[in-house]
Amino acid sequence: MNRYITVFLFVFAFSCLNHLVYAQQKWDWHLSGGTIIDGTGSPRNKADILVREDSIGFIGQVDSDTIQVRNYVDISGKIVSPGFIDVHAHGNPLITPEFRNFLAMGVTTIVLGQDGSSPKVGSLKSWFAKIEETGPAVNIAVLSGHGSIRQKVGVEERPPTEQELRRMGKLLQSDLEAGAFGMSSGLEYVPGLYASREELKFMAKVTGKYGAIIMSHMRSEDDSKIEASLNELADQGAYTAVHASHLKVVYGKGEERASEILRQIQNYRERGLKFTADAYPYSASYTGIGIVFPDWAKTERAWKNAIEERPDILRRYLEKKVAQRNGPDAILFGSGTYAGQTLQEAAKQENRSPVDLLLEMGPGSASAAHFVMDQQLQDGIVTGHKVMISSDGSPSMRHPRGYGSFAKIIRYYVHEKKLLTLEEAIYKMSGLPARTLGIKNRGTLKEGNKADLLIFDPEKIQDKANFKNPHQLAKGFNWIMVNGKVAKDKEKFNKEGYGTVLRKKPVE
Repeated sequence: MNRYITVFLFVFAFSCLNHLVYAQQKWDWHLSGGTIIDGTGSPRNKADILVREDSIGFIGQVDSDTIQVRNYVDISGKIVSPGFIDVHAHGNPLITPEFRNFLAMGVTTIVLGQDGSSPKVGSLKSWFAKIEETGPAVNIAVLSGHGSIRQKVGVEERPPTEQELRRMGKLLQSDLEAGAFGMSSGLEYVPGLYASREELKFMAKVTGKYGAIIMSHMRSEDDSKIEASLNELADQGAYTAVHASHLKVVYGKGEERASEILRQIQNYRERGLKFTADAYPYSASYTGIGIVFPDWAKTERAWKNAIEERPDILRRYLEKKVAQRNGPDAILFGSGTYAGQTLQEAAKQENRSPVDLLLEMGPGSASAAHFVMDQQLQDGIVTGHKVMISSDGSPSMRHPRGYGSFAKIIRYYVHEKKLLTLEEAIYKMSGLPARTLGIKNRGTLKEGNKADLLIFDPEKIQDKANFKNPHQLAKGFNWIMVNGKVAKDKEKFNKEGYGTVLRKKPVE
């Protein structure tokens, strides 16, 4: 009996001491009565949150009469979660620092520098300084682009020499020391498609020395080539953590095919590799029209050579490729002369065949949504273990994923299909990406972490964007805090940006 009394007194004394600590301090915000989903995947619980400056200072039961607080908000009946982290995003914080498309769907941190392409600046350090002067609405993390490094060294369409490869390693090292969270690669694009496995392993070794990650748009996402692409990425995983960007299986079908791919990734983990992935919740991709051109005609120079030297071979290739990708009605232009039209509609307008129009346009002329994925298969990928959520979107892209992805996860996967619990979904959108990238003090709700917070009614979350009107803001995330400041209150966005540049500290 004495033991139980001792434990009770200890807990009571600790509770009193804890109360005394928070009661003696001044707070900026008291968020009272909310239901917390903390981003770890743990069950929800009711608690108050106290915020001071840019951080969470206390989580627990609070007597508002005993504290000094500037702002009191009763959030009874609402969910409180960490702000979401979009691990694969696009955009330019110097041009559109307000990033309302991301904020409206609950995203408070975005990761740029994707698909092998990072900012074309003198140095990341100077670019970071410019962003901080601009004051973005969301936090910005960045990757160093493998393709951009190749371009700086002047090896766009060939393998680097040994000396050039060392220069590439030095440029990557400089970006990592400046605070990049890793390296991205775009192996389906120029110049990444010219990279050998040995080159990629060399860059992986540099990345690994800094405890960073490689996030890769892999060599191919086609059903017949996806296993080989994953194996190539796993080779790099011998030296550093690796991550498959916007994981999908083009032309594949069904839940079982999704399970096969997820089992392959799990096998890598069982071998000791750190291997993760992200996915967006749509069955249409969005990329350059060059995706339908062969490797030997993807650059402007190569395309013009092909038109001159082997037009019939190129024509047959495009005819087969377009048919394989579900026909000209399954390619919806999102930029260029024919934005908003399918390839079929544009060709009819120009009184040409779809392939003739592509031959005239060339591989670099436009981007498009490509309806080439199976919904059941993608549902299996999205709900897979250690698969986090991304948008792969931007403020200007003509694809609903840039405005709806994170809201759609809650609306479709949690409520309609019941494929995820709300706790699981929030973990995939906050705690898991923070842990994977090494983003410190964000992604979960705990004392000492930065106050990137969402307050919402999950039943009211709506993704409004669609392929006809892709730039409609998501609804339902009515109260959003970034670094302890209110960035969005109902439908009103704060004109001042409260985001900051996040920098990864290299491992000791």
